Amino acid sequence: MRTTDRTLHLGHARPSLPLTARLTLAFDKMASVWRVIRNRREINYLSELNDYQLMDIGLTRLDVESALNTSTFFEDPSSHLTNSARRRTRFLGLNNFRR
Repeated sequence: MRTTDRTLHLGHARPSLPLTARLTLAFDKMASVWRVIRNRREINYLSELNDYQLMDIGLTRLDVESALNTSTFFEDPSSHLTNSARRRTRFLGLNNFRR
């Protein structure tokens, strides 16, 4: 075996981030986790509303329950509610337009 066949692949060295950049990344991560927890708590409050109140804001009880059940703990369930409300608005808008 020749010595050229035995090479060690070290990869490319990456420069480390400065302290301020690392602190900024850590703060952003903590802020996003706090936002997810806050939004999840607010959506739990939405489940206390009656069906007519939910209908006023373009949601159904099934939307609220599925947003809480389908999202993981660190995933923001408010995005599920936003998408549900937008889909319903588009669907109702198309039905009203066709009449």
